[in-house]
Amino acid sequence: MSYEVKLDAFSGPLDLLLHLIHRLEIDIYDIPMAELTSQYIDHIHAMKELELNEASEYLVMAATLLAIKSRMLLPIHEGELEDAEFEVETEDPREELVIKLIEYKKYKEAAIELKELESDRSLVYTRPPSDLTSMVPDQQLALFDAKVNVYDMIGALQKILRRKNLRKPLSTRIARQEISVKEQMFAVVDSLKVQGGKSSFSDLFPYEDKTTIIVTFLSILELMKRQVVSVEQQKNFDELFVILDKEVPDNELRTIDE
Repeated sequence: MSYEVKLDAFSGPLDLLLHLIHRLEIDIYDIPMAELTSQYIDHIHAMKELELNEASEYLVMAATLLAIKSRMLLPIHEGELEDAEFEVETEDPREELVIKLIEYKKYKEAAIELKELESDRSLVYTRPPSDLTSMVPDQQLALFDAKVNVYDMIGALQKILRRKNLRKPLSTRIARQEISVKEQMFAVVDSLKVQGGKSSFSDLFPYEDKTTIIVTFLSILELMKRQVVSVEQQKNFDELFVILDKEVPDNELRTIDE
């Protein structure tokens, strides 16, 4: 009866080769193929004797070692020596194997280093974050919570568009209506005045068509740029509120270039 066993000493053919090179104190850049191949095949036979299922990759590597060994043993005739001299110097049958071994050695050493770092990190116990709310003045906390950036506003706009899309009828007739940012700025300011100078962000979008919603969003950004309105949020993921900061004469808004 056979069992599949993975030994810690080697977990693959390259790992076994590195193990043999280290044990035999072989220079990885000048491998004596006859000795290494002999030791490797002895390990393959030992695996067979122990009734371990040697993987096909081990047998492939054994065949590769034998092929390299054979190429190194091939004689070069004197008549071909001059023509083959340059080729012999530049083409070493072991070169590809050496490159693979060096790369594997780098990855193995990196894995060992990461394992050591993991072990060291497991001994470190971090302190959980403390609640420092009581140490922050209420006014400063309010300013921090009220900070809203353009990504928050875009996220709120996406929610509005998604909600409008869900309510959209399966079929409808659309009459194109041109609307400018300037006109929507008037509409936003008027809406804020009616609601006492403060309105939720979503209440400023009672429209169903996407074009008007986008233009309204751009008009709010323009009003924020001109410091006519501001947008605040009590805490993350809460509703955004648009606040009218100052009264602006109609003639000032009419000077806006579209």
